Amino acid sequence: MFLGEYQANFSGKGRILLPKKLRQELKGKNLIILSRGFEGCIWGFSPKGFAKEAERTLGSSATEERARYLRRYLFSGSEPVELDAQGRFVIPSALLTFAKVENEAILIGAGDHFEIWNSKFWKKHLKDIERDYSSKR
Repeated sequence: MFLGEYQANFSGKGRILLPKKLRQELKGKNLIILSRGFEGCIWGFSPKGFAKEAERTLGSSATEERARYLRRYLFSGSEPVELDAQGRFVIPSALLTFAKVENEAILIGAGDHFEIWNSKFWKKHLKDIERDYSSKR
């Protein structure tokens, strides 16, 4: 599982290091699939993890409007990306623009995938989660 929270800085235009603990979940593979996520983040999957998510998405009938929208959102915003020998990769510019990620980012483990967040957005989102969770206790 992808776990933890990591501060990351860019080392070139869109180039970032995938933390070692997250890379270990790739089981020696040097390929990830990046996709538009929800709440303004970028999702990152192992190829196997993306295949599972794709299977779930494709499990709904294309005759259902909501299923078509989800397919379009997921697949049109996804790209395979290779990691170099040090675990660095370049986030495609369309995804950087989508997530408003510039000089630094937060990478978080989210179980079956990891997420890349604009640092300010993540801090606000985390506060919102904590506020919502604590109000329901």
